[in-house]
Amino acid sequence: MKKEILKNLCTIYNGSTPSTSNQEYYGGDIIWITPKDLSIQNKKYILKGERNITKEGLKQVKSNLLPRGTVLLSSRAPIGLLSIAKQELVTNQGFKNLVVNEEILNNEFLYYYLKTKIIDLENLGTGTTFKEISKAALENFLVIFPNLSIQKKIADILTAIDNKISLNNQLNDNLPNVYSTFT
Repeated sequence: MKKEILKNLCTIYNGSTPSTSNQEYYGGDIIWITPKDLSIQNKKYILKGERNITKEGLKQVKSNLLPRGTVLLSSRAPIGLLSIAKQELVTNQGFKNLVVNEEILNNEFLYYYLKTKIIDLENLGTGTTFKEISKAALENFLVIFPNLSIQKKIADILTAIDNKISLNNQLNDNLPNVYSTFT
């Protein structure tokens, strides 16, 4: 097992929000994700959010599109929601976005690892109105990890379990419909 701080395993980008008073920044083709989107969808991968922004909105926040595979971590209100970008997107200021060095770290492994460390992540938060994780604090967060091939195997097993849970939930959701056909 290896131990390394996050800033040596990935590049961390802050999210940002274009001015909400300028409607020219909203309604475009660029996917823009908020913590609310993660809480509503509650899935490993995120493909879209409630709102999109325009190219002008992207320029206004001076942000780059995050690549597919970026691990999205809500860093305030609340801390610890996680998802993986299914395609290029940007996030609001409630995120720290982790673009992993794929030669060292598997993004799915990091996703699952961070899911087990939510309390530790919450403890990194500071602030009086609401707690927020700073980029500096997250950069120094310690990650313990095996070699890349073992990371991939762990991520594959956990993905299979997640898929089975999802299937079971779908079956449970349909049970009332099945039952009503017999009554």
